[in-house]
Amino acid sequence: MNTDFPSSDMELTHILVVSNMESSRSFYRDVLGATIVREYGGTSCVLNFQGSWLLLVTGGEPTKDKPTVTFAPPQDANKISHAMTIRVPDCQSAYETLKSRGAVFLTPPVDWGAEIRCFFRDPDGHLLEISQAL
Repeated sequence: MNTDFPSSDMELTHILVVSNMESSRSFYRDVLGATIVREYGGTSCVLNFQGSWLLLVTGGEPTKDKPTVTFAPPQDANKISHAMTIRVPDCQSAYETLKSRGAVFLTPPVDWGAEIRCFFRDPDGHLLEISQAL
């Protein structure tokens, strides 16, 4: 039995539950620049972004391997339990680029002394951050 955990041949995938696959796929592909790796029957889309895996899935009822869990997109965009940070070399430049591609930011970049950061949401309200270390 192999007891190596974690091991170098493992990868982490973030699962995001979305309400509209087309708009979410377009956001991650066209706004963020993620690469679509594969799609499954209109209910799942696997993307690669900066070496990380994102799996977009539409909602679903419990299954035998998660018997009490229902997948559903966020109900309140102002209550967050998961967010992703994209570390960038120039926050202002990344902000301008993403804004020109359709990202809607909560505020322009804010300088906190040790970092400059700002936040935006995907079509379902999942929170993303761009951050520049100073």
